[in-house]
Amino acid sequence: MTGSRPVRVSGIGARLSDELPPGMVNYGQLQVTFADGSVGWYEAGWGPMMSEEAFFVKDVVGPKGSVTIVAGKGAQEGNSADVDGHTGAQALKVHHSALGADGKFSRPDQLVPTETDPGHDGLCEREQVYFEKAIRENLDLTAHLDDAVNSMRIVAAADQSFREGRTINL
Repeated sequence: MTGSRPVRVSGIGARLSDELPPGMVNYGQLQVTFADGSVGWYEAGWGPMMSEEAFFVKDVVGPKGSVTIVAGKGAQEGNSADVDGHTGAQALKVHHSALGADGKFSRPDQLVPTETDPGHDGLCEREQVYFEKAIRENLDLTAHLDDAVNSMRIVAAADQSFREGRTINL
């Protein structure tokens, strides 16, 4: 969101079921600090102990505000195992953090409808179409590659942080 590079990662994990092999966890959370001071977090878990409500909390937050995926039908009770339930949305809620001279928000939150929500398979198809376009039109995918590599570095550092009990500098 800010284009800043990740510099530090902390992670936690928990083995919440005796059915898992030793050393495996089914709940994890990470925090990442970026060079510009921005922070981000991600939380994931699976299994029968997970909340039917919490599995769909999906926000991104940056210095200028946040975007929240407003849950659609996929996030209704009993649908946490449905793959499309993790990608479906009714709308995007955009929150702007800028304040006016009076200390109040200078812009109201915006609700952006997503009537044409593609679902999990549709998202995969969009990725494939864009990848084909990149090949045919020789598009520069450097930023996409950097983001993918950084996401893997963050996840690996979060696992290391959890297992070693310390923050990892990238």
